[in-house]
Amino acid sequence: MRRYVWLFTLLFIAHAATAQTALFLDPAQPINARVNDLISKLSIEEKADQMMYSSKAIERLNIPAYNWWNEALHGVGRAGAATVFPQAIGLGATFDDDLARRVATAISDEARASYNAAVAKGYRQQYSGLTFWTPNINIFRDPRWGRGQETYGEDPTLTGRMGVAFVQGLQGDDPRHLKVAACAKHFAVHSGPERLRHVFNAEPTPQDLWETYLPAFHQLVDAKVEAVMCAYNRTNGEPCCGNQYLLHDVLRQQWGFRGHIVSDCWALVDFYEGHKVVKTPAEAAALALDRGVNLNCGSVYPSLPEAVKKGLTTEARMDSSLAILLRTKFKLGLLDPQGGSPYDKLGPEVINSAANRALAREAAQKSIVLLKNNGVLPLRNDLSKYFVCGPNAANLDALLGNYYGVNPEMKTILEGIVGGVQPGSQVQYRQGAMLDRPNANTIDWVSSSSRVSDATFVVLGITGLLEGEEGESIASPTFGDRLDYNLPKNQIDFLRKLRENNTKPIIAIITGGSPMNLAEVHELCDAVVLAWYPGEEGGNAVADVVFGKVSPSGKLPITFPKSLDQLPAYEDYHMAGRTYRYMSAAPLYPFGYGLSYAKFTYPAVKLAGSKIAKNKPVEVTATVTNSGKVEGEEVVQLYLTHPPVKGAQTPLFALKNFKRVKLAPGASTTVKFTLTPEMLALVSAQGKLVAATGPVTVWVGGSLPGARSVALGASPAASALLTIK
Repeated sequence: MRRYVWLFTLLFIAHAATAQTALFLDPAQPINARVNDLISKLSIEEKADQMMYSSKAIERLNIPAYNWWNEALHGVGRAGAATVFPQAIGLGATFDDDLARRVATAISDEARASYNAAVAKGYRQQYSGLTFWTPNINIFRDPRWGRGQETYGEDPTLTGRMGVAFVQGLQGDDPRHLKVAACAKHFAVHSGPERLRHVFNAEPTPQDLWETYLPAFHQLVDAKVEAVMCAYNRTNGEPCCGNQYLLHDVLRQQWGFRGHIVSDCWALVDFYEGHKVVKTPAEAAALALDRGVNLNCGSVYPSLPEAVKKGLTTEARMDSSLAILLRTKFKLGLLDPQGGSPYDKLGPEVINSAANRALAREAAQKSIVLLKNNGVLPLRNDLSKYFVCGPNAANLDALLGNYYGVNPEMKTILEGIVGGVQPGSQVQYRQGAMLDRPNANTIDWVSSSSRVSDATFVVLGITGLLEGEEGESIASPTFGDRLDYNLPKNQIDFLRKLRENNTKPIIAIITGGSPMNLAEVHELCDAVVLAWYPGEEGGNAVADVVFGKVSPSGKLPITFPKSLDQLPAYEDYHMAGRTYRYMSAAPLYPFGYGLSYAKFTYPAVKLAGSKIAKNKPVEVTATVTNSGKVEGEEVVQLYLTHPPVKGAQTPLFALKNFKRVKLAPGASTTVKFTLTPEMLALVSAQGKLVAATGPVTVWVGGSLPGARSVALGASPAASALLTIK
């Protein structure tokens, strides 16, 4: 008996030694060789499991368990303490891709540090890995979509620029190693309705597909994003995760994407329960595999061995798909010895560091959009008495948005205002109103307090309880979507009562991640400040703006219509009548709009030549002057207007470039842009890029050109006419 025990022990030791020296565990070997070696050692059941988002450990090969599902939309999410940056829509409002890159770099530093600490303790759970399903680069085409807050707005140029910068910051710049893996989602044509996403068929025209919904994805693929997530819905008849045209023809063939494709979570179940294009999990697994899905977030890919057995697909196809997925693992160093990656040295000291908190504050400052100011702002911080009220003044949810991390030191707007006021001045606070329902106790102590204060801050708006994903917005009767465009009625009633017989300044601070009807807020208040979901330093950033420590510089990344009556039906994915590019009705607040304490003027736009040949670039220069009395930052925006094209819809305006500049009082700077032939081109009704012809108007200014921007206080944009021969 002892002889057999000894023999078994020797065999176990020999097997362990072989596993430790296997080619796939040798970081000096080429990645493809390591991938092929590992696949050759796996059973078909193990291969299927390795293609699941929660892959189990294979102890005989020294392969640890790994969960691919991790979130980092505006900070490392759902994984313990992390820096909480402004929600993505707020970052979009900065129009600052350099800032986006710096924010994403800080996030990936913290992600690596958190991962290193977790693995050192033997923790390998969901939300503690290195593959992050962000950024969301869907187009925020309709303000009713509850998840629009996760995007960078309604414009493909802005979305692409911000998304590329975010991916670069996440993935790092080491030539051999990924810091973390980013993921462009949700591919493609996906922006509500939330409740219908498991059964819905989006039907964009070819022009809308190629002009609006696909450009940002193309840019991120060119920037070598590691992963793409396919969406729940169907697009033009086929489920996005089984879409031959989107996944194979466009993503793999036309764009040359070489990373991995992951399904949205349980989207493959929708193949047979929602879209009903197949009948069984095995058929769903085969369809998704054959169309190019490498990783299944859900429950379907364990049926792959059954699909092979039934002849629905092949093990060779599984091998090819798994090889793509494993390359990501090797680039991340997930199967390398400790110390093999330059990012293994990142430790807990970077998590919510002083530098990252300062960056969160900067990002929040630059995201804040000043919608109205009758001269009351900036407010002195040494007045006798301030009053703070409203449902979101002390509300942590108003800082967070969705897909958020947590932090031991969150600064609410109340805390920020209190911290910004000089000693000797009073600050009083009463909530005064509920978020979305009338007060049960109708005794009013708030209005009288406001009338005897030098200034009142009323913090209104919405939170993630009312907008977001279908299962997360627990106070939303419409599954996270906002089918009622108005602020909750009780908030407007509360504001009216504050204004009655009150001649003192009232400053409204609005939280939320989407457009909303602020028409009455605009009329009743002396100033309106849009703070979005500003993150952990949101309260301090708001105080910095209202007390004039910094001048507001955020710009709207999405149009605020006056009402939903100005828009097409929510389920309609045609762009006609949508966003600033195709909405002819005057909005409440236009895209690109935002006021400043500085005053920027644009005397003229100069073109290197007023006439150019087709397919030639043109240089554009504009002088920007700060003729105000305070220093400020301005987002210089370049738009084009083409003459109408017969047979195709032509954008009223189209953003093509933007740049942030900082100017002292009285200072000027010259901003230069290059309009490439691709920027000047139009997309035909057939979805083809065609060279521009005829006169093109080139606009440069600090907001969307037009009468509404000027009426709200924006400086007029300058323009020049370009003739294309």
